Amino acid sequence: MPKGQPDVIPDDGLTTRQRRNRPILAVHTGEMKGKSTSAFGMALRAWNQGWSIAVFQFVKSAKWRVGEESALRALGTVHEQTGEGGPVEWHKMGEGWSWTRKKGSEEDHAANAREGWAEIKRRVEAQQHDFYVLDEFSYPLHWGWVDTDEVVETLRNRGGRQHVVITGRKAPPALMDAADLVVEMTKHKHPMDVGQKGQRGIEW
Repeated sequence: MPKGQPDVIPDDGLTTRQRRNRPILAVHTGEMKGKSTSAFGMALRAWNQGWSIAVFQFVKSAKWRVGEESALRALGTVHEQTGEGGPVEWHKMGEGWSWTRKKGSEEDHAANAREGWAEIKRRVEAQQHDFYVLDEFSYPLHWGWVDTDEVVETLRNRGGRQHVVITGRKAPPALMDAADLVVEMTKHKHPMDVGQKGQRGIEW
């Protein structure tokens, strides 16, 4: 797409503006790092547009605050105090829906994941936010804890102008088929290959 021009103009009855402003369902998957980081970068752009942002983290521990969380929470405070940007909500599954570092059976964990999805579905149907990051949501789909067909149907039929980004490895094929944008992170080299662990400012 040189200079942002699409290769094909579909015969869909939409104007260029209407087509350009359709809500996007994006999936960031693959084995390499950077899936969540890319999604949070999109959230920063959404904040700059004044959009309402909701982040739901599914797998990471509630005790672990990633750098993007601190930054986006701070931007949410900026919005509250000045009106600049948009409102930000950040929900960790460890604050109500987590199976990470929490005792319980696999069915308990699956039930918690389904509860998290039920809350997201309720918000999508109510058109509560403009931009959603469902971080590492591919895992409960892959494990069968949340029904992929229900997720796909809900997101395909979402009203308004709600953008959704889902991250995580092993994204189900049905989800990728439904998405408008699919990115697969492929590893060529990684510092861990030569024994270097994650470091501040790079991994968190």
